Amino acid sequence: MEITPIEAINKRKLALQFILLFGVVSAFGDITYEGAQSVYGPYLGYLGASASTIGIVAGIGGFLGYAVRLVSGYFIDRTQKYWFITILGYCMLIAVPLLAIAGNWQIAALFLILERTGKAIRSPGKDAMLSYATKQLGTGYGFGLHEALDQVGAFIGPLIFTTSLALTGGYRQGFRVMWIPAILTVVIAFYVRHKVPNPKMLEENLPKTKILHVNFQKSLPNVFWLYAAFTFITVLGFANFPIIAYHLQFQKVIPEAQIPTLYAVAMLVDAIVAIIIGKTYDKIGFVSLISIPILTLPIAFLGFSNNSFFVVIAVMLWGAVMGIQETIMRAALADITSINNRGKAYGIFNTIYGLALLIGGVAMGYVYEYSITYIIGYIVVVELLAFVAFVIFKKKIEGQ
Repeated sequence: MEITPIEAINKRKLALQFILLFGVVSAFGDITYEGAQSVYGPYLGYLGASASTIGIVAGIGGFLGYAVRLVSGYFIDRTQKYWFITILGYCMLIAVPLLAIAGNWQIAALFLILERTGKAIRSPGKDAMLSYATKQLGTGYGFGLHEALDQVGAFIGPLIFTTSLALTGGYRQGFRVMWIPAILTVVIAFYVRHKVPNPKMLEENLPKTKILHVNFQKSLPNVFWLYAAFTFITVLGFANFPIIAYHLQFQKVIPEAQIPTLYAVAMLVDAIVAIIIGKTYDKIGFVSLISIPILTLPIAFLGFSNNSFFVVIAVMLWGAVMGIQETIMRAALADITSINNRGKAYGIFNTIYGLALLIGGVAMGYVYEYSITYIIGYIVVVELLAFVAFVIFKKKIEGQ
């Protein structure tokens, strides 16, 4: 059904409002969980966990934080209950302020995993709803705009812990403060639901993307699986922040109180890069994905050094890669899947992403205890394989 020019303009305005409001929701959510993410490694270490334990906990948390999305995504596609599942996931942010009462690393790990599970539950619904809105503005730019707003919270959250460490010398007060943004996240999410109860209508009656003409007769096209394979390999070599932070604390590369600040800097870089890479993606398409392994490689050499300057550069690169992953990886997925399979596609894709985080996190945690040189070699080999996977994916794209 054709829509009138006035209806098209109104839809575009509503889509922009939806992205901005959801960006506010994500910002408060990020204040909560990214603030905690900035100190997970040192906090678990403070409670007695070893480097290998931190690698395992971070890996399991990361895996569940994505694997559960498979179930969530299928459920969303079947029931169309986008908002119910999304808000339910945001309610699980209470696990973060509850970390204040953790008396040992096992309890803290349980809360950490619970928080990651909540993110997994809400993400397919959130990403699917955003994908409908971004079609009105350009998928790259739309996801980039949302990611930039999202990262404002990711910048503020770690600074709360920097303040907590500076004033009290401990983490618990920082976790207690997180009750405020956690509650605000849920309240604002309910408001956005009231304003846009059916985001799917924002994409309906739009022409198919010009970036890629996929045969949508299939549930998930072959190019989706090649894209997932490339993602799996490149993420396999992406060091998680907890293991990097543990290295900074264990080797005393920088003062412990500065680690959350360094994470905040990474989130600021993430926000800036998100807008740039989003616009770039809308102009040049899938070729922009090659920037992920290119920027991941030097993190291996710089992030595990004992030079504070090199470490700062590594963390900034880490933030840039996060910005790229959170923006164009989601945007590309929206451009190679149909509207009716979007939730399932995000669920499967994020499960594969999470599996890569799990394997990579556990591997790097164990390898760190033997030799930093082994970590560098591991990352280099994996990212070189990612280049090969990208070439195969790109050839398939060009053949469409």
